[in-house]
Amino acid sequence: MRYLFLGAAILTFGLLAPLPSSAADKLFRAGAFAIDITPLELPVVVNGNMNAVLADKVNDRLHARCLVLDDGTNQAAIVIVDSCMIPRTLLDEAKELASKATGIPTSRMLISATHTHSAPSSYGCLGTDADPKYVRFLPPQIAKGIALAQKNLAAARIGWGMGRDEKNVANRHWVMKPGIAPTNRFGGTKDDTVMMHPGHNNPNAIRAAGPVDPEVPVVSLQTPDGKPIAVLSAYSLHYVGAKALSADYFAVFCDKIAGKIGVPNQTDKSRQPFMAALANATSGDTWLMDYTQKERRKYDIDGVAEDVSSAAFEAYQKIGYFDWAPLVMEERLLTVGVRMPSGEEVAAAKEMVKTIEAETPMNLEQIYARETLLLHDLPPTRELKLQAIRIGDLAIGTIPNEVYGSTGLNIKKDSPIKTTFVIELANGCEGYLPPPDLLKLGGYTTWRARTSCLESEAEPKIRAAVLELLGKVAKQRADEKAVAAKGR
Repeated sequence: MRYLFLGAAILTFGLLAPLPSSAADKLFRAGAFAIDITPLELPVVVNGNMNAVLADKVNDRLHARCLVLDDGTNQAAIVIVDSCMIPRTLLDEAKELASKATGIPTSRMLISATHTHSAPSSYGCLGTDADPKYVRFLPPQIAKGIALAQKNLAAARIGWGMGRDEKNVANRHWVMKPGIAPTNRFGGTKDDTVMMHPGHNNPNAIRAAGPVDPEVPVVSLQTPDGKPIAVLSAYSLHYVGAKALSADYFAVFCDKIAGKIGVPNQTDKSRQPFMAALANATSGDTWLMDYTQKERRKYDIDGVAEDVSSAAFEAYQKIGYFDWAPLVMEERLLTVGVRMPSGEEVAAAKEMVKTIEAETPMNLEQIYARETLLLHDLPPTRELKLQAIRIGDLAIGTIPNEVYGSTGLNIKKDSPIKTTFVIELANGCEGYLPPPDLLKLGGYTTWRARTSCLESEAEPKIRAAVLELLGKVAKQRADEKAVAAKGR
């Protein structure tokens, strides 16, 4: 039954192709659909925590927010999923199903996770395994959402802008005085000097370990006469925190930006004309707590969403639109090495794992000993999928990792395209991506596990590859200029 809709979709949508265009009569189209991906059965395993958590209540619905763009030559899909992280295997399955239903090549599909820590687990992470029922449920739902977004394709104009919210981003990693930062004996580090979440005004904290990115990019799609179709935004905040099941502040942002624009936010139960989506930008080392200030209220998803949506709306109001812009997308695979455990570390981990009761690790050492053995059984390299999209003078780079703020800032600075932003946890989940100088300092996000294991030079290799892709899309169809919309 799981493929029943998709089989029909192939007949209904599969023959659709981008409309022919000429220099004199170019048409840009956009279609959006937010499909419900809330699990059908409870309880469900939730990841994003050190230990496994079961959720038996839905506090707010989860969605895959699907956007399909068409410039008359290419179609591309952008999907933002309310999930902590999704492995490439599941996303590749979803893309294959969607491609069969829509005709859109899988290489022109971007699917990313928001990184909410209160959604069902689709990937084994530290002390949590994937929920097997949800793993089967998710890919066809995403594919269905893409097909329905394509069905909603209609003439559109597009514009973009950049907002800024400095209230809700701060580095969560701090360089500490010698001997203060904890070291994990199964984490592959020694004499760590960085501590995550040191607490407010800690006298042993010396400085934040790196910069953060406060920018809020906004991509707006409207009908030719100015009626809102969709908004795609991104922000470099790890998450806020909510009781499971919940999409966290990402979904609240969508409702708030819709309210500010003055339109209802679409769900899959309606055909209302607007959908918002908020992606996670580069937040691997970023949270909302500024530890140089007084402690603020925790789990304030409404307040944070209000701040970020206000910044986005301020930018939205200043956007200039194009009736048509070239849509170009490139994808490549990059193989990088893995920091594998030594034989001595594996032997020690085997002894520690013997202390685990009922196959459920309970403390930090048990969790990372188990991770050591799981990593030992995996290949010594990983293949990453990287992408770049250009729409006129706007570019999006994608990375399947939890990316530090400095990496995102450097990609923006070095991009050949005027307005660029980065979406993380896109097309897979390959772990934290500390730059080499920060990897040496240790800390939680460097401790070796399936979710933090890439070689020391992975970050510069990935950053260079994304910039290479941005260079390629900057040159492709460069002679085709965007057509400014009449009026605003």
